[in-house]
Amino acid sequence: MARVSGPLMSVDASGKFGGVMVLSKWKGRNYARKLVTPKNPKTAKQTGVRAMMAFITSRWFYCTAPNQASWSAAALLRMISAFNEYVSTNMARWQINKPPTKASPAIETTNAITTTQVLTPGAGFATIGLTPSAAGDNWGFAIYRDTAEISAPSWANCITVIPANGAAAVSYTDAPLTAATYHYRSGVFNTDGKLGTVCADATAVVT
Repeated sequence: MARVSGPLMSVDASGKFGGVMVLSKWKGRNYARKLVTPKNPKTAKQTGVRAMMAFITSRWFYCTAPNQASWSAAALLRMISAFNEYVSTNMARWQINKPPTKASPAIETTNAITTTQVLTPGAGFATIGLTPSAAGDNWGFAIYRDTAEISAPSWANCITVIPANGAAAVSYTDAPLTAATYHYRSGVFNTDGKLGTVCADATAVVT
C-alpha cells in the first residue's frame, strides 16, 4: 500500500481508478493500493491468522485501562491508535509463533502450565475439553488440528483461539467436519504473552 499526497492532482480522491487501483483514506492519510477481487480462502494458514485476529480484537475491551494505555507510546510514534498498535504487535508475535500479550511490552513470564485435553468425537464434530493445571492469569487456549500427527503446533495449524479468563475448564466443539481421523493439540497462554506446555498429540475419529 502506497501513501500519496494530492492524489490524482486533487485535494482528495477515493474509489476505483482504471480498473487497476483503489484510492482511499485511512486515519486522515491518503493511500493507493492494487484493486483485488475479494476472496474467502479457508487454508490452514488463513484460518490460523483469522483465529488470532478474532481473539485479540474481541479481548481489547476486556483489557484494563492501564493495559490499554501501555500501547499508547509506541502507537504515537507510528501515528496510529493504541488499539491498532495492540493488534499489529500481537499479530506480528503470532507470525513467529508467540501468543498475544495484554500489555506492552510483553513480559513473557515463566509459565509451566500444562493442559489436559479430552476429545469426544461424534457425527460431523469433535468436542475438545480443556483443563489447565492451574488458573490465575490464563488468557486464552490455542487449539491445533490436522489430519496428520501434529509435530510442531503453530499459527499455521491453529483452528481457533478461545478465551480462558482464568477458568478451570472450557470446551470447544469443532464443526462441521467430514468423516475422518483428526489430530489435536492444545495449549493455554497467559496475559503476559507466554504459552504453557502444549499437550501431546491425540486423535478423534469423526463419523
